[in-house]
Amino acid sequence: MDLTTTYLGLKLDNPIIAGSSGLSDSVEKVQKLEQSGAGAIVLKSIFEEEIVFELEDILKEAEAAGVNLDQFDYYDFHLKGEKVKTYIDLIKGSKAKVSIPIIASINCVYSHDWISFAQQIEDAGADAIELNMFFLPSDFSRSGQEQERLYFTIIEKLLDTVRIPVALKISYYFSSLGRMIERLSKTGVSGLVLFNRFFSPDIDIDKLAVKPSFVLSSPGDLAISLRWIAIMANKVGCDLAASTGVHDGNAVVKQILAGAKAVQVVSSLYKNGPEHLRVMKDRLTQWMKEKGHNNLSDFRGKMSQEAASNPAVYERVQFMKYFS
Repeated sequence: MDLTTTYLGLKLDNPIIAGSSGLSDSVEKVQKLEQSGAGAIVLKSIFEEEIVFELEDILKEAEAAGVNLDQFDYYDFHLKGEKVKTYIDLIKGSKAKVSIPIIASINCVYSHDWISFAQQIEDAGADAIELNMFFLPSDFSRSGQEQERLYFTIIEKLLDTVRIPVALKISYYFSSLGRMIERLSKTGVSGLVLFNRFFSPDIDIDKLAVKPSFVLSSPGDLAISLRWIAIMANKVGCDLAASTGVHDGNAVVKQILAGAKAVQVVSSLYKNGPEHLRVMKDRLTQWMKEKGHNNLSDFRGKMSQEAASNPAVYERVQFMKYFS
């Protein structure tokens, strides 16, 4: 079976991507993911706060030491940052040791002060950048239109800075999700990842403290991305990748049937180990043989809303018969 696909203009041996996590935060772990069968790897995210705060600390130290800041540009200071240098070294080391695409990841939370750092990512040899961007709609002083405009402002600045492909990983928290996905897909990004997974707070009722909850996804989380991959297939101007809830080979098949070019896996690898990538890939191959498909394009999008025998089923949001 031919499992190859293209994603962000990159050729992948198979559509299963190891998503950004602690499983890809070292060269050794990246090598393990490749050996286990990953089609591509998204490196552990570097957060915008880490970049910006580190730069601010360096500037303060330089100023206190009497350095004339006008003599140095952004990159001179940035390269001295420990976290930034470590991330650049991770990209370079990974590219030297593996042959599959390496995608750098930036977790963007509020501004665009970090964008110049993207040039260093490109110079380090990353094959693409995945921008994980989400602004929690909790700022009551900012309208929904202002909130959404930030996405386009940052994307425009990033695309003006780098030449390598850019993927945007987004959430489903938009007032008009379908329209927003369509608009974002036409900005010049090479791909959209549906959807990112958030830190979810919980309350410890004994210690009266806020703690994280539901860190890992479950197979049931597949439904949200599956619906929107199916709805948006053939309605976007870039590749679509599915994320969250992909725990086995059957889920990979479903997302490709819905129209995804690739899928991202994280939680299942934490639960089952990187070797689970090969199990998922084997199941995809087995299913293709059973159905008589020789390559992914034979069935990609076959169950999208556009191609489904009952397109309205993807629009339904309320139960009617299930509990009757």
